[in-house]
Amino acid sequence: MIELKEPFATQWRGKDPFAEVVKLEGEVFRALESRRTIRFEMEGEGYFLKYHRGTTLKEVVKNLASLRMPVLGADREWFAIHRLEALGVDTMNGVAFGQKGHNPLERTSFIITEDLSPTISLEDYCADWAVNSPDVSVKRAIIKRVAEMVREMHRGGVNHRDCYICHFLLHLPFTSPTAPFKISVIDLHRAQIRRVVPRRWRDKDLIGLYFSSMNIGLTLRDIYRFLSIYFSVPLRDIIKNESALFSTARVKAQKIQKRTIRKSL
Repeated sequence: MIELKEPFATQWRGKDPFAEVVKLEGEVFRALESRRTIRFEMEGEGYFLKYHRGTTLKEVVKNLASLRMPVLGADREWFAIHRLEALGVDTMNGVAFGQKGHNPLERTSFIITEDLSPTISLEDYCADWAVNSPDVSVKRAIIKRVAEMVREMHRGGVNHRDCYICHFLLHLPFTSPTAPFKISVIDLHRAQIRRVVPRRWRDKDLIGLYFSSMNIGLTLRDIYRFLSIYFSVPLRDIIKNESALFSTARVKAQKIQKRTIRKSL
């Protein structure tokens, strides 16, 4: 399966796209045994390539032992991008995709997306909010937008699995929340697509957002604002119906935090 948009449809006409992606050179963002991510330029525009070259049995066993589905190719991200586009959720713009091979241990695939620059991740944009409180209108606008994005994503059957604020990019310049602005969700390589997102996976995304925003100075009122927009029902109904989410959110967020610290050592 191969899908090419411009400029790749023209540049690679009559050529083997799998041979061409191997030739691409640029800034390396990730280089693992079975996949690599680089930023490169073509015709003066920036792009990101994610190239998957099968996987190892060791990697599959490690993921399954952790009750995690291993990433076996670029197809998951490609289809997630298209689903989010159909849902009206801003995300990456996929311009090239290819996949060959039936054996998941030997399957080769790639995805190319446009560089969204200039942008800043919400993790970086909000980094000093705890000590330098932003304008209330700015904070409310960003909370509202992220809540709407995640709500529509989940309603449309997509759960992210790495739903952290570092994976939400604010497009620059961002001058005023009263003017049109854009936030794009990225890194969908582990996303899952179903008719309905199971509660477990919905909660995992919400807890991921909570964990990743624990240190940016959000108040309880900010959290309630997010939940009211996400669930689109009165707060009293959320508190009544989502007691399980509330009781586990802080515990699981702290577990994620400890695991993150441990992996960084």
